[in-house]
Amino acid sequence: MTFESPLLPTRRADLINRLRAPHTYDIAIIGGGATGLGVALDAAARGFSVVLVESHDFAKGTSSRATKLVHGGVRYLAQGNISLVREALHERTRLLANAPHLAQPLPFVMPSYKFWEAPFYGVGLKMYDALAGKAGLGATQFLNRAETLQLLPTAHQDGLKGGVKYWDGQFDDARLALALARSAARAGALLVNYCPATGLLHEGGKLVGLQATDNESGQTLALRAKCIVNAAGVWVDQLRLLDGQAIGRETKPMVAPSQGVHIVVDRSFLPTDHALLVPKTADGRVLFAVPWLGKTILGTTDTPRNDLAREPLAFREEVDFILGESARYLSKAPGPADIKSIWVGLRPLVKPPEDDGDSTQALSREHTVLVSKSGLVTVTGGKWTTYRAMAEDVLDNCFAAALLARRPGGVTADLKLVGAQLPAHALPHKISDAPGLHLYGSEAAEVQALPGAERVLGGGLTEAMVRFSARYEYARTVEDVLARRSRLLFLDASLAKSLAVAVAELLTEENQRDPQLAEFLALADQYLLLPG
Repeated sequence: MTFESPLLPTRRADLINRLRAPHTYDIAIIGGGATGLGVALDAAARGFSVVLVESHDFAKGTSSRATKLVHGGVRYLAQGNISLVREALHERTRLLANAPHLAQPLPFVMPSYKFWEAPFYGVGLKMYDALAGKAGLGATQFLNRAETLQLLPTAHQDGLKGGVKYWDGQFDDARLALALARSAARAGALLVNYCPATGLLHEGGKLVGLQATDNESGQTLALRAKCIVNAAGVWVDQLRLLDGQAIGRETKPMVAPSQGVHIVVDRSFLPTDHALLVPKTADGRVLFAVPWLGKTILGTTDTPRNDLAREPLAFREEVDFILGESARYLSKAPGPADIKSIWVGLRPLVKPPEDDGDSTQALSREHTVLVSKSGLVTVTGGKWTTYRAMAEDVLDNCFAAALLARRPGGVTADLKLVGAQLPAHALPHKISDAPGLHLYGSEAAEVQALPGAERVLGGGLTEAMVRFSARYEYARTVEDVLARRSRLLFLDASLAKSLAVAVAELLTEENQRDPQLAEFLALADQYLLLPG
């Protein structure tokens, strides 16, 4: 099953008019990140009527701030969690097949500086290959010193013994989220960004709908649905609290956020199409150096946070850690002045309450689904790689709680997302290459047909791409374009800032509204700001 053109326009007025029309949906979803969008696509593909509201932009939170890896979870092998690894490996294959323009195989190299490292990690990675079976992307290889330096030309040479090469995948997370949103819309779902859920509607102790507010007009809308899914990521507890208050039940938090910091530097610090992975740094953390969209991502950290900031800032010790560890493994070590962008994602670490509802099920160590007494279905945790399996789990819980009549699953296993009609072998570029038309897949011709196709604003972004984002990709603000339709804020915040005025002018012409230029300029400064 695939979704072909014609393109579906995303005019705001049309979306709000549809939202305003009286209707009882089968399922209403709160949250437009990986999980919520995955549920919307799965439910719509099964023929359910679906509405999804997002408080900000699609993938504005954690779902645009991943390490950009599509992986089976090598670290879970050491924990003995074989079933989780096997599921993730098979979902990895499906994701690479269903969005080949946005997700592709990526080779990793673990350099070894101690005699035992290559055999120790190599044996584990051979097990990884075995678990993948036919879903494997390439065989694990033991490398000698010369081979390791050929693949990682800027790795530190002193003490280098060799290395191990293995395969996983990488992707463009925010553009994949857009592909999910647009694929769900083509299957009949109604999705609206900048439309936060501001309340829940109960009747007789049962959840029957939600209130949402259109941020642009201020209009409040009542949406009725048989089933409400809370997929608000690290913010799920806010809705759970509202639900508990309405039915007179105490609600204990289920999310303890942790933040991961990423630093982007020039590709010259690791001029290769292979990622560098250090499985255990001096303090036991993992270090990645990943080629992505023409730059190199360095990360990441795992720091508990008590707040839920929409734009969390890095702590100085996190930046120092990443730069310090990079200097231990790269002969050309980046310093603070080399940073092109710093960005932070919040991970929802989940501890499901034991006393909230009759149908609490920890589906895996990665994600949790919980159904409250009133019928609010909450899902959080997990990772991008398994978004599709998570969506199926959510719907299975809806069926088990008798909120929806069961319909056969598996409909998204081979469902090609918007833009995926080009076969993988026909794709001329990789995700590690600088951004360009290749990220649009089979829609590249439609982008080129718009005015301004030859006018390059900078960083691979053209006038036509900005127009396409406004007409067909739900973009409302300068940030939407420069952070998520293109990834320039994440790649080079100074460059993104320099393009903001031109993007704002085009968005004003397309959308006839304030594109929030001043807000973006202030945000771009945060992505360049070294913590004090």
